[in-house]
Amino acid sequence: MVIGAALRPVVLPEHATAAPILTDTEIGFAQDMTAHHQQALILVQRLDPGADPAVLRLAQQIDQSQRMEIGMMLGWLRLANASPMPDHPMAATMPGMASPAELDALAAARGHDASVLFLQLMYRHHLGGITMARTADRQIASGAVKEQARAMIAEQSEDCGLILYLLDQLGAQPLP
Repeated sequence: MVIGAALRPVVLPEHATAAPILTDTEIGFAQDMTAHHQQALILVQRLDPGADPAVLRLAQQIDQSQRMEIGMMLGWLRLANASPMPDHPMAATMPGMASPAELDALAAARGHDASVLFLQLMYRHHLGGITMARTADRQIASGAVKEQARAMIAEQSEDCGLILYLLDQLGAQPLP
């Protein structure tokens, strides 16, 4: 009985270690995708208000969905007590990111040119986001982060189809 009492804390610890809220992969995805989405918001902010009305509606939809997803991912990171920002320089490591020069060009563009450049940059940006979400989907076994990665793949794929249609309507092509 004495041996059993002595071994009890080892066999049945009083303070069981809680499972982590997010894995390192889930934290990395949430951090990277938050930064990626933040650039999508910058693209929307730099779009000329005189752009094509259909492009403006798409930009507004993207703005709303990206803000909701950023809020969700920041909530996950806060629950996991993780930094909201990735440890690496984002433009150098994330696919689809616009360069500072491209962001400046979008801010300077007007009318038709602004519509086309916004669509081209957002198309490439979304393709990069889809690549990131597919990687997360492959690496995460199950749970809310995996489900959200799959939802992002579906939503951004739909946006890409609409972007290609709008580019065609405006007589333009995606960036190479």
